[in-house]
Amino acid sequence: MVGLYRAHGEFCASHPWEVIVATLTLTACILSIDTGNVFHSYSQKLCETPPCQDYNALDVIAMTIISSSVINCLTGDVADLKDALFCFLLLIDLSKAALLAQFALSASSQKEVKHNIARGMAHLGPSLTLDTIVETLVVSVGTLSGIRSLILELARSDPGKTPSWHRRFKTITELKEHGQKPNPVLQRVKMIMSGGLVFVHLHSRWILKEVDIKESVLPLMTSDHTIQLNAPNPAAQDYLLRWITLGADHIVVLILLLALTVKFIFFEDKDDMIPSEVFGLNEKPRYEMERRVPTILVSKNAAIQTEKIYLGPEEIKTELKEDKQYSVEVRSLEKCVEINNSGDIAEELNDDEIKLLAENGVIPAYQLETILNNPERGVKIRRNLIGERYGISRAFTNLPYLNYDYSKVMGTCCENVVGYIPIPVGIAGPLLLDGRKINIPMATTEGCLVASTNRGCRALSYAGVTTRIVADGMARGPVVRFQSIARASEAMAWIQSSENFPHIESHFNNTSRFIKLVKLHCRIAGRHLFVRFVARTGDAMGMNMISKATEFALLEIQKIFPDMEILSLSGNFCSDKKPAAVNWIEGRGKSVVSEAIISSKVVKNVLKSSVQALIDVNISKNLIGSAIAGSIGGFNAHAANIVTAIYIATGQDPAQNVGSSNCITLMEPWGEDGEDLYVSCTMPSIEIGTVGGGTQLPPQSACLDIIGARGAHQECPGENANTLARLVCASVLAGEISLLSALAAGHLVKSHLKHNRSTAQFPCLAQ
Repeated sequence: MVGLYRAHGEFCASHPWEVIVATLTLTACILSIDTGNVFHSYSQKLCETPPCQDYNALDVIAMTIISSSVINCLTGDVADLKDALFCFLLLIDLSKAALLAQFALSASSQKEVKHNIARGMAHLGPSLTLDTIVETLVVSVGTLSGIRSLILELARSDPGKTPSWHRRFKTITELKEHGQKPNPVLQRVKMIMSGGLVFVHLHSRWILKEVDIKESVLPLMTSDHTIQLNAPNPAAQDYLLRWITLGADHIVVLILLLALTVKFIFFEDKDDMIPSEVFGLNEKPRYEMERRVPTILVSKNAAIQTEKIYLGPEEIKTELKEDKQYSVEVRSLEKCVEINNSGDIAEELNDDEIKLLAENGVIPAYQLETILNNPERGVKIRRNLIGERYGISRAFTNLPYLNYDYSKVMGTCCENVVGYIPIPVGIAGPLLLDGRKINIPMATTEGCLVASTNRGCRALSYAGVTTRIVADGMARGPVVRFQSIARASEAMAWIQSSENFPHIESHFNNTSRFIKLVKLHCRIAGRHLFVRFVARTGDAMGMNMISKATEFALLEIQKIFPDMEILSLSGNFCSDKKPAAVNWIEGRGKSVVSEAIISSKVVKNVLKSSVQALIDVNISKNLIGSAIAGSIGGFNAHAANIVTAIYIATGQDPAQNVGSSNCITLMEPWGEDGEDLYVSCTMPSIEIGTVGGGTQLPPQSACLDIIGARGAHQECPGENANTLARLVCASVLAGEISLLSALAAGHLVKSHLKHNRSTAQFPCLAQ
């Protein structure tokens, strides 16, 4: 039975929606049963529905299996649905429900949640099943007895006072919060109350039935016969006869008493065996074991010279074999090496012994997650190893590492992991972008940034932003070398020839079904030749994809020029993550343009500025000031702020904000009278994607879902990445008009003092 309950718990945890739909469907089917008003008297049934139809109690009993409140539905009074709650609270053991919840909440991953729920069901399933049977039978007996008012009177309370079942629930909740177990005396009182309620129901049923027969049932006259009831037997004799006569209600009562007996004898005292030490959502349950002193092996059944210890799930398995022994003290290096060479070290060695092997180079510390097949345990051991080696253990205290899906990080996003950094994510918008409203997730620790962008979105919400992708092509620029400039120039001419382009293109494109070579751009420096491969990469940002394709193309070119020496797959002619005029002029990734027209009324009321002031600040700051600074692609107010915040939120490479923030912001008067404002942002090198890298991590995927651009577009590859690039350019435009307005009105310092710094040091500026 334990295995059966475990399988049931694992199924329910793995397929919650299927279980919910099945339960709702079954409930709907049961509710559709038309049994009429079961609380009509016998005389009404005999008069209204000839020939006689007996009320089928099994229908009601089946209904109570789903919920006791369904019984009250049969009366037609929907307002009384709450009244059946008293019967459940009279019997239900909320401590078991709380324990089952603790099993689930103690997990550190989604997979462990399912395992813990299954384990909890294996422990608690039989007892919970008996609880349900008892609750169902008690309510069924009440239904069979024909007395509904008893339950209702017990459930009701005086106006203005807290209902009794509320008080009971509060008491149980307080007990659970303080870690106390239910009082065993109360458990027995609960049984006595249940038995008393059953007796009252039975007695009331037989007494009322006798009264109904004496007072209500008269001879029923028909056209061809008369039914005459005999006089009832004496009261005492009739009462005893009903006690020994077996009917549906008797069978239910006997089953109820049997269930109560089995529950009390076999299950009430076994809850103490279930682990209840759950310290919180961020910690795993710890199980009490016994340790021999001074021996180095722990036996589950150790009986002499023992002391209490607590081991977490990293050190022991939740399902213990009777003869299993676990090490709690560090064995010698030689013994650990022997175990490492002969078996599964994740099972046989504890954390300290794993750390000992890593310290001595027996196992590589950077592969702990793979070796242990438990990423979280590997991260924990690495933290301890590095913390003790360099004396920085205290520094790790505030660096979280629990409850993170490291399986998506390993081999993709990061190595030597010791934790993760939570970064606040704000929402700006919605931004009306190409006729569609989109919210902008921004991960940042800079105050005012989200608020400022949000104000820009509000100013753009009236007319919206229009965007266009004017070019698309990720670039990789290797460097090769020849014996002479003559040979280098010959190769350059061959590569740039339109006749040879299809030959290079076929080998380049064969490496992926998503990559498409767009153009080749060559530059020569002495006998060095730089070749810039530009290609579309679908919804991926495409650095890995284009690097592989570039290597294959170079090997094919090397067949034509055997003396060509491939020096580096990246010769900085790309140029990746470095300020470069080639990206500003030629573009890299997505080249996007955005524009908007803002009325003078919006500029005045929302941006708190004027059209002429904004144009003046933009020319003086973004154009003249950047030219004086010798800027390359930096003709903007703060494009990098918005780009980086969106990049971190959506799983992009934050270092690529260097080229992706290339932007020129232009403003000019608009309209017949020049009262309105025309603003545009041109960004030629937005390096972005919605597939691969950090985009697959759950939080970053959630932010892409907010935008509606997660993963690869099914019908049109590359469309999701284009949508994200257009959003970045439009968001930069929103940020530009907001910051320039603040500068024009002198609001920048005041807002930052309000949101970023304490105003106590600068009271005059905060006013």
